[in-house]
This record gives sequence, structure tokens and C-alpha cells, in this order.
Amino acid sequence: MDSIRFGCWVFLFCLLLSTTGYSRNLTSRPAVVNIGALFTFESSIGRVAKIAIQEAVKDVNANSSILRGTKLNVDMRNSNCSGFIGMVEAMRFMETDVVAIIGPQSSVVAHIISHVANQLQVPLLSFAATDPSLNSLQFPFFVQTTPSDLHQMAAVSDVVDYYGWKQVTAIYIDDDYGRNGISALGDKLAERRCRISYKVGIPPDSGVNRTDILDILIKVALMESRVIILHVNPDVGFEVFSVANRLQMMGNGWAWITTSWLSSVLDSASPLPSETMDSIQGVLFLRQHTPDSDRKRGFYSRWRKLTSGSLGLNSYGLYAYDSVWLIAHAIDAFFNQGGIISFSNDSRLRSVKDGGLHLEAMSIFDDGKLLLNNILQSDLVGLTGRIKFDKDRSLILPAYDVNNVFGTGFKRIGYWSNYSGLTVVPPEILYTNPPNRSSANQQLYKVIWPGDTLITPRGWAFANNGKQLRIGVPIRVSFREFVSQARGKDTFKGFCIDVFTNAITLLPYPVQYQFIPFGDGENNPSYTELVNKITTVL
Repeated sequence: MDSIRFGCWVFLFCLLLSTTGYSRNLTSRPAVVNIGALFTFESSIGRVAKIAIQEAVKDVNANSSILRGTKLNVDMRNSNCSGFIGMVEAMRFMETDVVAIIGPQSSVVAHIISHVANQLQVPLLSFAATDPSLNSLQFPFFVQTTPSDLHQMAAVSDVVDYYGWKQVTAIYIDDDYGRNGISALGDKLAERRCRISYKVGIPPDSGVNRTDILDILIKVALMESRVIILHVNPDVGFEVFSVANRLQMMGNGWAWITTSWLSSVLDSASPLPSETMDSIQGVLFLRQHTPDSDRKRGFYSRWRKLTSGSLGLNSYGLYAYDSVWLIAHAIDAFFNQGGIISFSNDSRLRSVKDGGLHLEAMSIFDDGKLLLNNILQSDLVGLTGRIKFDKDRSLILPAYDVNNVFGTGFKRIGYWSNYSGLTVVPPEILYTNPPNRSSANQQLYKVIWPGDTLITPRGWAFANNGKQLRIGVPIRVSFREFVSQARGKDTFKGFCIDVFTNAITLLPYPVQYQFIPFGDGENNPSYTELVNKITTVL
């Protein structure tokens, strides 16, 4: 009997402990958790992201299975397309009790405030800053919730290799985003025995004008490569295409590939003005691939009702929405682990309190590392597919749609993923099969190229600022069936001429050449003298 009574007391004691522990876990959860969001409200990405973030917060707060009684509150700040304003707003966030920040949108701002985030241990989750160098160990509190440009440039390189091009010209915005993206492109092209033969940066400030772009494109037109990679922002990008169209660089023989900046506009602002669409006909562009799902289709339907069809939903909006859910799940796990939201002052900042910066108001998020670890260890499914990070803090299974502009819109000609390369089958279907990156397995649908042609551009032309190939032709008296000159004309014929011209047509690039007659036509010329002229006259 005593043993039974003792067992009951033990059971009640354990039950009391477990109940107390559960109660403590619930009561330690605050009524509200604050997060920040920093992006440019009036940009093609920002207009979509603002609505997506607001809807995600509503959905999180309406879901009783997450955060359990705690409401998520988001404070959105506008960086106004300015790196300086973005930095100031980010610093203001650090004076409040936000536990994480969605953003920044700009890679330039991300580089600046990541140092602050490291010191104050506040995670930054960016759905749009794709600079590959932001994934470095230098910025442990910066998390890219969209695929890095390291993968996008691998996709561009595979497209270049697929069409047999060996040289490209790169035009980029001359800031962290542009330079580091093109640096990654150069590395990826080298792996495929291709290269950037010429690259030129466009100033990132608003002072760049049409004349500046005209000067840049004239230099590009003088180069050999006819394959242009355009890695800029939308405002500059459309101006480049407008000027290129005027210079007849959007016609036969040219190939243009843009990174995902073009998709952000075409998805959210279509239809574009006819003049704008005319200037980008035949362009290839990439867009982050998000798998089809019932949940995604439902959100698209909901989006159309929210915006009355006035604003399209681009992939950056999907990643912004998922970023909110990623934070919510990480915060929920944080509370389940006994985490407490508390902040402490940094003694080093108190020493610089003189002046008007009020740096002493900034405080360290005490358990910021715990929240960061929860973010990086997350494994959930969102609108963009599976959200999970690898050991390099990059999203697993990055993929892109490859699209072709034609008519009043565009069509998808295939997909790229780091798992299967270029395919016409959605990557998520191929994940169940062994990876196959063989050249025979790479495939894209047909492209309508600039100039409204299905013929793939050679990708190379004889440089307009170069010299013609000068070919010495001996004017013989005998064996004229091999080579001869038509009387009174600068034309030549014969077996040797036919062999040469046919060989030229087989080259993967056009060659401008000129036949130079050698001899008086009355006597067979000396071949020794002709060969000696190769390094002199010819």
C-alpha cells in the first residue's frame, strides 16, 4: 500500500513539474515580437514586397499553430533607392527592439549594415540582395532567402556554353552587386572554357544619362563579341536597351541575356509600353524558379483580388512572403528552447555618445545567435518550395526559369538547376532521378532571337575597329584552274579560292577578308617573294 502511495506522489510531482515547465514556456512568450523590413517602396521589387510582407504577417498572426499567443509586428522603412538612406534607416532599427530585419533590398546597403548586424547580433534576411559575396563568413548574421547570384551566373554560363559561344561582353552596374556578380560570371565561364572578352561598368548613381550609355554601347559595338550579358537595375537596363535599339544592336547576329532584374518588371508591370517591348525583342532572361503548388496558385488568386489586377506578383514577392514565415518559425522554435527576448547595451558604444548620432541607444540582442541558428536550421515548405539552407548558408536546390521575350510578352524555353543543368522539364520532377549534367542531356526549346529569327547567332563578329584579313593571291599564267583573277575586276576564282571561301563559312564566327593580287599576270610570280611579304606588305 505504501509503495502504491509513494508511486502516486511521484506521478503527481512529475506532473506538477511538467505543467510548471509548460506554463513557464507559455508565460515567457511576449504579447508582441517586433521585426523590421527595409526596402525601396516604389521600386518594381518593393511595391510587390510591401504587400507580400503585410499579407504574410496577417497569415502568421491568424495561424494558431505558430507563435501561440504572440503577435508578430513588422515595422517597414523605405530606403528610397538610396544607399545612404537605407543605412540610416537600418541604424534606426538597431535603436529599437526588433529581433530580425527583412532586407535590405540592396546589396550595397547589405554590405554596410551587415557589420552592424554582426555586432548587435540581429539577423538580416534578404529576399533581394543577391551579391554572392554576402554569403561569406564575414557576414554571419546575413541570410539570403533567395538564390545567390553565384548560382544565377552558373545558369548564365550554362546558357552561353549551350549555344557554343566562347566569348561574351558584360555590362554591369558598377557597385557591389554588379562587380561581384560579374566576377562570379567570369569564374563560371572559365569552368566551361569560355570568357568575358570585354566588360564595362555603368555608374550606379542617378547622374548617368543617355549620352553616357551611348558612349558605352559604341565601345561595345566595336568589340568582337556579339553576346551581351546585362547585369544592372531596371531603370538603367531599359535605357541600355533603348539606346542599343537605336544603334541597331538588337538585330540579327546579336544575343542579349539579362539576369533576374528584367523578370521583376515583366512579372509585376506587364504589359509594358509597346516602345519598351519593341526594344527588348529576342532577349533571354532568367527568373528564380518556384515550383507549382496548390498553395502558390491560391496565393496568386488572392493576389489578383488584393491588387485588382493592377500589380503583378513577381518571384521576389514570393521570397519576401516566405521570409516572414521563416522568421516566425524560427521565433517559435526560439521560445520552445526557452529563449527570452532581451537586449543589453554595448559598453563600447557608450564611449562615443558625444555628438548627435545616439549610438549609445543601440543594444545587443542577447539571444541573437540562438535565433540565427534556428533560421539556418529551418526546414519548411513555402510558396517558393522547400526552404532549407546548406552548410554555406545558401538555399538548397537553386533553380531558374529561362525565358525569351517576343511579341507582347515572353515564353519560358526551359529551366536551369544546379542539380540537372538546362532542361525543358521542371527541376522538381528531376530531383527524384540521379543527376545527369551530360551535354547530351542539356536541352532548351527554340528561341526567337533579336531580328525575329530562329537562327542562333554565331556570337562573334570581326571587330569594327580591327583590320581585315589580307590574303595574298598569286596571279599565275599557268594552272589558272587553281586560281585566277577576272580581267578588269577585283574578283578571283578557282579551286583554291573555292576551298578557302568554303572553309571560312564553316567557322563559328564571321571573318572579313580581302584578296590582294600578287604578280603582273604575264609571268608566274615568285612564291618566295610572296611569303616574305606576309610580315611586310600583307
